[in-house]
Amino acid sequence: MSQEIRHENIVLYIKEKGYATIDELSIHFNVTPQTIRRDINTLANLNKIRRHHGGASIDSSTTNMAYQTRQILQLEEKEAIARRIAAEIPNHASLFINIGTTTETVAKALLNHSGLQVITNNLNVASMLKDKDDFTVIVAGGSVRSRDGGIIGEATLDFINQFRVDFGIVGISGIDPNDGSLLDYDYQEVRVAQSIINNSRNVFLAADSAKFGRNAVVRLGSISQVDRLFTDRLPPEPIQTLLQENTVELTLCSPVT
Repeated sequence: MSQEIRHENIVLYIKEKGYATIDELSIHFNVTPQTIRRDINTLANLNKIRRHHGGASIDSSTTNMAYQTRQILQLEEKEAIARRIAAEIPNHASLFINIGTTTETVAKALLNHSGLQVITNNLNVASMLKDKDDFTVIVAGGSVRSRDGGIIGEATLDFINQFRVDFGIVGISGIDPNDGSLLDYDYQEVRVAQSIINNSRNVFLAADSAKFGRNAVVRLGSISQVDRLFTDRLPPEPIQTLLQENTVELTLCSPVT
């Protein structure tokens, strides 16, 4: 198989799967991992795929990747972000935690805290925190999404609007690299996230660098609405300018090497 044909087939394979690891691609195309890494670099530079640590994906503006895939993507970066956010949350604080694998990683990093009151529309977050007898965990009502344990709907929105908390920990699916729009896939999820932002005294956005330039169809709002952005690399220059103009604090979180 020629390199050109292999490249075309790699794109088709990843498009079908949503995400594929280097080892998976190496076995499927019967070439070395080093060859696949070069292929991925070439295709990523052509904007045909998105490169990740250990694999590659293809973005869709209408459909998010599978929950199990998102759990492993950029995991080291998510853990670094989670540790840094946890360090900024004092004991005995109140907070919202919304839907997402990054916010779930933050929840795990909060287990050494004491006296937190956590309001969440994420069943996975509630499950992680429920055994802490000094935490108060409040779960929003609404419709449960089977694919990821997220809770959405009008009842969720009404519930969130009853609270005013110290910190809102928010994740996002994508960020427009030019105008800073916060993007997601589910209109109902976005409405709940907007309510969390509006009812938090401090809004922390947890977003690894792969979220910059990732497309999604629903606009949540603007990055200018958050108080702090926690990410692992410097954002694109237009985003840096937006952060400075709107006094949004940028915190870079380096993975442990």
